[in-house]
Parts: sequence; C-alpha cells; structure tokens
Amino acid sequence: MEFTGLTILLTGASSGIGKALAEKLSNEKCKLILCARRLDILEKFKEEQNHSAEIFSLKCDVSNKEEVENTYKKIKNDIGDIDLAILNAGVGYRMNIENFNSEYARETFGVNFFGLVYWIENLIPDFLKRGNGIIAGVSSLADNRGYSKSSFYCASKAAATIFLEGLRVELKPYGIKVITIKPGFVKTPMTDKNEFKMPFLMSSEKAADIILSGIKKEKRIIQFPLPTVISSRLIGGMPSGLYEFLMSHFYKE
Repeated sequence: MEFTGLTILLTGASSGIGKALAEKLSNEKCKLILCARRLDILEKFKEEQNHSAEIFSLKCDVSNKEEVENTYKKIKNDIGDIDLAILNAGVGYRMNIENFNSEYARETFGVNFFGLVYWIENLIPDFLKRGNGIIAGVSSLADNRGYSKSSFYCASKAAATIFLEGLRVELKPYGIKVITIKPGFVKTPMTDKNEFKMPFLMSSEKAADIILSGIKKEKRIIQFPLPTVISSRLIGGMPSGLYEFLMSHFYKE
C-alpha cells in the first residue's frame, strides 16, 4: 500500500511519535489531517515546512466524545472520506501510592482507550458502507503486565490492545483492516519524565519510520524494538508469583 492519494487522519500529532509521523507523512502526496489539543502547534507546523501533502489542522480532545463527533463531521463536510486513521494520541503518568488519584485514571483511559473508541465509533459506519478502510491504533508493549507506578497506563494499553484485536477479527470480513502498533521505549516528552533507565530507547523519528513501513505492508501488529518485544513476552509469560517477587526487589533497589 502507498500513501499517495489517500486521506490520512493522525491524532496526537503535536508532539512525540505523532509529530514525527506528521513530519514524514507531510512528504507524501496525500491529504493529511492533523488533530491535537494544541492547535497552535499544528498551525505552526503547517507554516514552517514545505509539504508535498495537503495539510489540514483541527483541534480535538480525543477523550471528549462530542468533540470527536463534531471533528469527524467537519472532516466529512470539508475534506472528505478518511482512508487511513492513525489513532496515536496518548498520555501517561508515573504515580506513587502516596499521590494516588483517580483523576489520573480518568484522563489516561479517556485518551488511551476511549480516544480510540470514540474515533472508531465514527469511522466504522462509513468504512462498512465503502467496504474498505484502515484503522491503526497505538497501544504499547507495556500492555503485558501491571508495572508499578504505571498501573493506569498499562491497564489502558492492555484494554486498547484487546479492543483492537477483537475489532480486527470482526471487521476483516468487511474489508476493513485493523493494525495494532506496540512501541517499546521511545524518546518523547512523556518518556522524558521517567526516572528509570529505559532499555533500547529509540528516537521518535526511527519509531515513525518503523510504524509507517509496517502500515504500508499492512501488518496486523507492528511492535518494536525486537529485544523489548522478546523481553515483554518473557515477562508476560512469567507466573504471577515470580513476577511480583522480582518486581518487588527491583523497585526496592
């Protein structure tokens, strides 16, 4: 699959992996719809670069159902049908028990999980009518266990992965493809807040290259880097007692 001539939606386009994806997709001859909460950053991106793509920027909080619905209607009316939706918006918080706050859970699930659900709810009816379309949702390799201090994030990504997997099976007979994107550690403003060493940390530009290459090949699951994929499988397959024992010692250190 090539991106030329497609209308591509990208959420979470203002920073991190989303910004890197926007920069690379802007060199494709496509219609590129960038969505984020910070519209000023998207507008600045449009003004500063020479683009092959026709770029549209829209403010949208993916955790707000009504806002997603209104944004989708605007896209339909002003731009046209979406061919590929890269649902990338994401947030994460490191949280100690001492500052446990359910609002972190609300925001994390609102963006990481319901941000997928709300967009897909709008996309599916039109995709079904046309008998085609691609949904590429960003989850994480952190979906395999409940890592301490990141429980809300891990839980939201596990929900996203399972949700996308179910959709992939259900939508395949209708000609609609669902891709799950599962990065390891990528250098972004979100991971810059982590206080621990992140193995196999890669740049957002390299991550974007891997993601776009995987989408072009229409892979079911795009996961990287390989060492983190292997270690996540090993950790995910551990008996719960062994995992908790090892992690308790890790966090003491």
